[in-house]
Amino acid sequence: MARTDTDIVILGGGHNGLVCAFYLARAGLKVTVLERRGVVGGAAVTEEFHPGFRNSTASYTVSLLNPRIIADLELARHGLRVVERRMSNFLPLPDGRYLAAGEGRTAGEVAKFSTRDAERLPGYEARLEAVAAVLRALVLEIPPNLPPESQGMGGWLAAIPEMLKSASVARRLGGLDLTARRDVLDLFAKSAGDWLDGWFESDPIKALFGFDSVVGNYASPYTPGSAYVLLHHVFGEVNGRKGVWGHAIGGMGAITQAMAAACAEQGVEIRLDTPVASVLTEKGQAVGAVTEAGDVIRAKAVVSNLHPRLLFDRLVDPAVVPADFTERMSRYASGSGTFRMNVALSELPDFTALPGGGDHLTAGIILAPSLAYMDQAHAQARLHGWSSEPIVEMLIPSTLDDSLAPPGAHVASLFCQHVSPDLDDAHRDTVADLMIETVDKAAPGFKASVIGRLALGPRDLERRFGLVGGDIFHGRLTLDQLFSARPVLGHADHRMPVPGLYLCGSGSHPGGGVTGAPGHNAARAVLKDVRR
Repeated sequence: MARTDTDIVILGGGHNGLVCAFYLARAGLKVTVLERRGVVGGAAVTEEFHPGFRNSTASYTVSLLNPRIIADLELARHGLRVVERRMSNFLPLPDGRYLAAGEGRTAGEVAKFSTRDAERLPGYEARLEAVAAVLRALVLEIPPNLPPESQGMGGWLAAIPEMLKSASVARRLGGLDLTARRDVLDLFAKSAGDWLDGWFESDPIKALFGFDSVVGNYASPYTPGSAYVLLHHVFGEVNGRKGVWGHAIGGMGAITQAMAAACAEQGVEIRLDTPVASVLTEKGQAVGAVTEAGDVIRAKAVVSNLHPRLLFDRLVDPAVVPADFTERMSRYASGSGTFRMNVALSELPDFTALPGGGDHLTAGIILAPSLAYMDQAHAQARLHGWSSEPIVEMLIPSTLDDSLAPPGAHVASLFCQHVSPDLDDAHRDTVADLMIETVDKAAPGFKASVIGRLALGPRDLERRFGLVGGDIFHGRLTLDQLFSARPVLGHADHRMPVPGLYLCGSGSHPGGGVTGAPGHNAARAVLKDVRR
């Protein structure tokens, strides 16, 4: 046993924990990060999964990483390089046709299926961007929080800043015209299917956009609220270009390795292979952490990058947590239909709809031809544990980054929906075979080209990365778990109900994805309190 004193101890070295650590250390605080695994990065890591083949193990593509965070941490100087896909998306269809989406080509591709849809496409994109622009501006803002329960003048004074925040948000939304305000309501309350059906008539374009509504979301595209999940995925940009997706050279681990280097420059201490046993509390306040080895790290504040359920179910003494918070945390919805695979390929796939090589092999390749197909996949998964006709997105990052595989070979990421969040490990190989066969139907010979694979079901994702129910967002992006209600109403300001304890992970605003925003926002809250 050993005792260490620090200013801030951060539980978990995922990307948000590293971002939070950087900002706190830059402000002059002594920061210690405790990471359970032997590598930093959480779910944003690059690992060898087959001899000679490396890939992003869980998180797999870049867009949502906030540009201010990229600039502040000087990630490019620390080695990060992100390249854009040469085509945004490729949707091969069972009838032998395809839809290819990307700058300068989407409208012409959509016109193959519907000239009306092609004509409506610019209006759709403009209206979606009008809403996204306002919400994008709120990503790095701490949401308005409920006033404290304390009564009297002190309570009112503490409530004033939150009232001003609410007024600021109202002004931003008030700057939208009436059409855009109505769109905000639709995108938060409606299903993606209803939203898209109101715009378009052809299945391929609705499938292309609708896929974003089921990514990491155990729901049908016709589930109310799924339109927001679609919107959440258009917040991003790559190299200053909004709505673009790309690849980090060296995989997603290149992002977190660059973040770790930025932290090291600021004097952050990162301890690997250091699982935490408990949050240390005294007189109802968080004052440090105890590792599984029995070491004690005392601190002025404890910041958790863990899934909120893991934090309160396993690490915090329930005696110091208000009963109502504990009850609501037990009902905090977390569960994704995600099944994640990495495959080593002897050669590139050859799609029946578009044979040979080309830009489409750098795209997000979506195997789900319609919203009805996605709806059925969800229904089957709920009934049987997985769908016989699953949704698969495949990316082949080695088409843009030859460092990931031996010469002439390739790696592919398969991001698959839908399986039950509690899928039994015994079914892992059966489901993995099905995913590969699903790709093989569109690209005959793909199955024969697979020379190695790593399959991760929801339980694997939970054990390896702490994603409860395999939920890549640390909790579902539903209206009752967003903005001022994330993770629980009254604690949207990253301050947990135990004084001195903060949340900086994706279970806090603005939610999941490799954004860095929760870590940035939490650091602001911690700094304000520590300076006070």
